[in-house]
Amino acid sequence: MNESVEVRRGSYHDSVTLMRVSRLLSDRPGVADAMVAMGTGLNREMFERMGFGVPDEAGPDDLVVAVRVDGGGLDEAREAVDGLLREASRPPAGAGVLGAPAPARSTGSAARRAEATVALLSVPGPHVFPEAMDALDAGLNVMIFSDNVPLAQEIVLKEAAARRGLIVMGPDCGTALVGGAGLGFANAVRPGPVGVVAASGTGAQQLMCLLDAAGTGVSHVLGVGGRDLSPEVSGRSALSALAALDADPGTELIVLVSKPPAPQVLDLIREAARRLDTPVVFALPMAGEDDLTRAAGKALKALGRTVPR
Repeated sequence: MNESVEVRRGSYHDSVTLMRVSRLLSDRPGVADAMVAMGTGLNREMFERMGFGVPDEAGPDDLVVAVRVDGGGLDEAREAVDGLLREASRPPAGAGVLGAPAPARSTGSAARRAEATVALLSVPGPHVFPEAMDALDAGLNVMIFSDNVPLAQEIVLKEAAARRGLIVMGPDCGTALVGGAGLGFANAVRPGPVGVVAASGTGAQQLMCLLDAAGTGVSHVLGVGGRDLSPEVSGRSALSALAALDADPGTELIVLVSKPPAPQVLDLIREAARRLDTPVVFALPMAGEDDLTRAAGKALKALGRTVPR
């Protein structure tokens, strides 16, 4: 095995682009492991789990390119990264040439060109606020893949979304499924009658797999961000997501998945759930509450489906 870890100072690319580049690089013949990502704390942990040592001086504004190959071909794999990054960043062919429309330069202008209902934002967290507001002003629900968004900005965005009858999924929303379209780290599962509201991305993914293994699918999975059920945010997106799924004719039952919520916020969410026409099952990692497996079983039983043993 031969490997290389390269740090490119001040070379920024968004996380969605880098995930695509990492996957394409990993698929190359002879490449055993590869990851191309910004040098954030979370990404450094992922590099370390893969066995790559990242230099201490690499920071969140630096691009880290780590490649491990079987035998030769290391230089070729490293050179391929530049081509993959160029391809991922290349504008549409003909854009702006001889009267063809130039690429949109803002979220709002992009929204006006397409019949979209959701904007997925993946820019550095401290800079996502104006893009998210632009999307909300354009009438789009927003999925914020970015982390490190200031708490005060999250609250303002979710209040603005509620006034417009929209939902902010996130910040740090890594997985969602809307109308059969997977966003972020979404599992490929069958469609079905269960809607999911998730303040835990890994919890949502596990629940989707449990239901799919039992022969039951999901209608939508709406991630609301890990801080949504905190005292400060007070379940703003969870409440909107519950209402949206309750109004969805394809959703027969809702499962709410969360990290341990603030007690007063959980009381608020339970009261809102009791007022819905659609039944709600809770999956919470707390004493006296159902874990993911039991919650999945309750959901299946309520739908009249067989619960696997």
